[in-house]
Amino acid sequence: MAEYTKYVDVTKCDGCRACMVACKNWNDLPAEPEKFQGSVQSHANVTANTWNVLSFIEHEDSKGNLDYLFRHSSCFHCSEAACVKVCPEEAMHYTDFGTVNVDSDKCVGCGYCVQNCPFDVVQLATYKDKNGKEYKKAQKCTMCVDRLEEGMQPACVTTCHTDAMEFGTQEEMLKKAEKRLSEIKDKYPNAMIYNPEGVGGTHTIYVLAEKPSVYGLPEKPKVPTSAVVWKDYAQPIGKMMLGATSMALVGAFVSNKLFNKEGKGHEEDGGGSHE
Repeated sequence: MAEYTKYVDVTKCDGCRACMVACKNWNDLPAEPEKFQGSVQSHANVTANTWNVLSFIEHEDSKGNLDYLFRHSSCFHCSEAACVKVCPEEAMHYTDFGTVNVDSDKCVGCGYCVQNCPFDVVQLATYKDKNGKEYKKAQKCTMCVDRLEEGMQPACVTTCHTDAMEFGTQEEMLKKAEKRLSEIKDKYPNAMIYNPEGVGGTHTIYVLAEKPSVYGLPEKPKVPTSAVVWKDYAQPIGKMMLGATSMALVGAFVSNKLFNKEGKGHEEDGGGSHE
């Protein structure tokens, strides 16, 4: 099956926030009371119940002119996702469309995905069981996978009235981004395509008018080296030598040390770095 990508051209966005409303409606996400942000931006960040946020950014360009920038913020659906790499239960997984989803039945609410996501788009939601005991599950944008399975586009893309967002095969969207970049370079000298190599490229690519940090994005996000070494090398070898059951106990201890930012041994070179 072809991999699909959401294309976001921030230079066409007019800040209407219809994408936020469409996401809430389609995914039946509850409204959240928010404090005044000091601007017309409604939410400070993506949350467990608000999977995309329209960011409003006041920016002074290289000529000293004030520019008002917008960015649709949601999961990037990385090709080599840190959340998938650090998940001890394989709850975070890739779909047939190349996107990243959460299997709620497998999620144990450990929060390693939250702590290691370089884009801060995964959050834990709190629920209560029939006995009133609280438990947590990871939540994030699903790229409307239930719509994709029916041949439809993500709800946010469908509602965008300026064509700032489009959806199609990865090849089509990359060509569109390259064409658009050539059209806006004169007006925006710092314009670029944001599709970071450190996470294997993403399934949400942006045409940015300015460098990533202006939009609050990491310049060079990557999967933590410790997670790659542990999941791709140490864990498979350990299972062969110790057996799956013994390795599960070792794995739980090591995962807590490697992937928990509050743990003493956490490596700071990857997911959490916003350069």
